[in-house]
Amino acid sequence: MRFRFAFLPSTALVLAAIVLAGCGSSASKGNGVASKTPAEIVLAAKSAAAGAATVHVAGSILSEGKPISLDMELVGSNGVGDNGGRGRLTLGGMGIRLIAIGRSVYVQGNTAFYTHFAGATAARLLRGKWLKGSAVRGPLSSFASLADLGKVIGSTLADHGALSRADSTTVDGQRVVAVTDAANDGTLYVATAGAPYPIEIVKSGAGAGKLVFDRWNKPVTLLPPTNAINISQLQNAR
Repeated sequence: MRFRFAFLPSTALVLAAIVLAGCGSSASKGNGVASKTPAEIVLAAKSAAAGAATVHVAGSILSEGKPISLDMELVGSNGVGDNGGRGRLTLGGMGIRLIAIGRSVYVQGNTAFYTHFAGATAARLLRGKWLKGSAVRGPLSSFASLADLGKVIGSTLADHGALSRADSTTVDGQRVVAVTDAANDGTLYVATAGAPYPIEIVKSGAGAGKLVFDRWNKPVTLLPPTNAINISQLQNAR
């Protein structure tokens, strides 16, 4: 299982995507996923997650020695209303609040983020402000990837090396089957009761970290922030 964090070179700082490839093993009764092959377990987890209405995703990892963390509530296309998400990201010293609703994305950063984004002078003017941009194109669009349940699940459970079963265990009291990608030091834990949702992905070795998936299908309300500054206004002002 791999964790990959990419930064896109641009006039804006953009967190492109998280790619964790991974997967899990074991157990005996329940939803039947534990009797499947490692590859089938991954496929079952991906299918269940893609069909969910909402999920909470939180965790952290080191990327090139830099701490990156996220805490996001995601709404899929099977939810009520627009798909998208809301939450917080921390990239080293840069803190970011993120809301994505349909085709729009809203970002509010701390001083360090706005300084990187637009320079020191503009950062003072943008302090406490929200920026609005397109979720499908433009300098803020890649943030929307982290607020898209389908893309997060698809990238999270896409890439992996040879998979093997690990011992059955529990995560936070929940029975799970674990699949390990030894080549990339990653393990995915999948629920063996109810829907076979991914519960946790753990990366060891270099760049160790963990992502937790919980609060599946719990209500999430997405509201746009008031008085957001359209990013096109800043670009046109240059």
